[in-house]
Amino acid sequence: MTALAPTLQAFFTTRLGQQRDSSPHTIDSYRHAFRLLLAYAEAQTGKEPSDLDLADLDSALISGFLDHLERDRANSVGTRNTRLAAVHSFFRFASYRHPEHAASIQQVLAIPQKRSERSPRSFLTGTEMDVLLAAVDRGTWVGRRDHVLLAVALRTGLRLSELTGLRRQDVELGTGAHLKCIGKGRKRRDTPLDKSTVKLLRAWLHEQGGNPEDPLFTSPRGGRLSPDAVQRLVAKHVATAQSTCPSLMAKRITTHNLRHSCAMDLLTNGLDVAVLAMWLGHFSGVGDLSRTVPRSVVSRRN
Repeated sequence: MTALAPTLQAFFTTRLGQQRDSSPHTIDSYRHAFRLLLAYAEAQTGKEPSDLDLADLDSALISGFLDHLERDRANSVGTRNTRLAAVHSFFRFASYRHPEHAASIQQVLAIPQKRSERSPRSFLTGTEMDVLLAAVDRGTWVGRRDHVLLAVALRTGLRLSELTGLRRQDVELGTGAHLKCIGKGRKRRDTPLDKSTVKLLRAWLHEQGGNPEDPLFTSPRGGRLSPDAVQRLVAKHVATAQSTCPSLMAKRITTHNLRHSCAMDLLTNGLDVAVLAMWLGHFSGVGDLSRTVPRSVVSRRN
């Protein structure tokens, strides 16, 4: 057995699961990063993931993997840096267990985060939100799933990890309808649902079926949607909507921009800034809200 497999297992079970007590969202993000990395390493080396060794994951391969994310998977610089953070965390852990690989580990740890210019946050207007939802073909199961997912994202402002983490039992459609989610820092919050979203979710739960603990949004095979799958479906439907709404062509829309759109829509409709901060899961207060809403807008509302 090579050094990589047991070290990787210990990283997830001991380091993340026990020592750091990492949130499920963090563990899932790291797990997805290594799924992608191991698949890339297999393609480059011809070795099965179980046969890979630490020495195979050298700085050249990791750098190639990061470029692959941007070039072939069309990931943003932010996503590239998130994947690199997972790799760095693992290699710091490995450095204490395998000092014989210290030189190659140090080279991987020296790979820097990529800097990028910060462009103004894009968000959809109310009309653009309606056009995006209307662009989804609801004649198929996948289309109906995508329509409900986009509606939930636009009307609740949940983070991507919160959307993919939703289970059927997290949907409360009775009096005071809301979604229950666990956000950053393992903080629990309830996000209100409007009547139109309640109607969509009720129909979706009936069509989908399943057990309370099952994911709310699944792949056709029944597994939970990955963050990349959600990003791809957003890009797909935005591209369709652009044909009837040219203003969308000037905007880069991701799932996080849907969160921005929800925040701006709620502010426009008079929601108090402090309430909005709690709605979006910024438990440190209004100061954190500028991560989602332009600081100038927050200042005007205060």
